Amino acid sequence: MAALLVFAGLAVAAIVFLFAFVGLLLKLVFRVIFFPLFLLKWLVGAVAMFVLIPIVAVVGIALTFAFSVVAIVFGALFSIPVLPLLAVGAVLWILLVKANRTSAVA
Repeated sequence: MAALLVFAGLAVAAIVFLFAFVGLLLKLVFRVIFFPLFLLKWLVGAVAMFVLIPIVAVVGIALTFAFSVVAIVFGALFSIPVLPLLAVGAVLWILLVKANRTSAVA
């Protein structure tokens, strides 16, 4: 009984390896047949990238400048409510620094 199971396992493994071998063989045949089309696809893609990369770079630089201007504007707008607190802090700092003017030499 055990020998029958071993032979059945070997048969299943042989069938699996046969299908894998046939699949690899078909893949190789299709790659050889369609290689000129793959080469043409690569060439068309390369030419398209030579055209598109400078355009995308210019658009990216323009968007970077636009968003940096927007960031500066929003930063200024959101910092306006903090200006009175900064003024109070500056006045207190000036008063406290003037009050702490002791001589370095005792």
